[in-house]
Amino acid sequence: MKKIFYSTIFSAAVLGLAGCASRDINIIPPPVNVAAENEAVNEPAKSPSNPPLESGESANTNTNTKTETETEPSADLFLVSSVVDGDTVKVNIDGTVETLRLIGIDTPETVDPRKPVQCFGVEASNKAKELLTGAKVRLEADPTQGESDVYGRLLRYVFLDDGTNFNKLMIEQGYAFEYTYNTPYKYQTEFKQAETYARENKLGLWADDTCAGVADPVSADTNTNTNTSIGAPEGCVIKGNISTEKIYHLPGCGSYDKTVIDESAGERWFCTEEEAVAAGWRKALNCP
Repeated sequence: MKKIFYSTIFSAAVLGLAGCASRDINIIPPPVNVAAENEAVNEPAKSPSNPPLESGESANTNTNTKTETETEPSADLFLVSSVVDGDTVKVNIDGTVETLRLIGIDTPETVDPRKPVQCFGVEASNKAKELLTGAKVRLEADPTQGESDVYGRLLRYVFLDDGTNFNKLMIEQGYAFEYTYNTPYKYQTEFKQAETYARENKLGLWADDTCAGVADPVSADTNTNTNTSIGAPEGCVIKGNISTEKIYHLPGCGSYDKTVIDESAGERWFCTEEEAVAAGWRKALNCP
């Protein structure tokens, strides 16, 4: 009897303890790794256009690889229809043939009806024809020089299809003088350096056996600078030239020797600077 009593008590105690355990024990979920979840949310999708990053790399969300300041050089090429002389050409621009006066250079005259053919003018013209006739060129305007000159010719730099600046090449090889008209231009420093190179190496028109740097008429006495005094009154050697405006040149000015006075066009000689200024002329900017 006692065995039955103790067995019953033991069974009740076991059941009571089991019930308490079932009420007090909670199932605890595994710890959550918050950082890992955040990484999973922020990680870019792995696709062919967004491959996984290698160690040490950082994501680049900017797909535009060029900055706003990067621009492609103009690829427009225009056909040269004909060459007038060393510094003037005709170019077909969108179906219209335009006459271009090249910026920053001046070649000896060959076709100006007001002026005689000058020393090395034919050679300069032939060089331009050799390089430009039938060629395709790139053109560049210069805001400092305006769109066109007083004769309606477009003012441009000409570049060969290999990128060579034709204007500079003509100066550097001695076929042209550097020429600053009125205001400095974009490539003025380079062109002046090119002229210095040609002069020091006696290339082209700078050679002693050609023009020695003086663009005299071919029939002139090359032993004297007759081009600087043709038609000048005694003691009046200041040249009053007219192009887009009235400009006078003193002996020693950069364009003095290559400036020819055409009195029939209103150009004239002056004896003093005061006289030139009073008549409405201004001094050339390339004078010392």
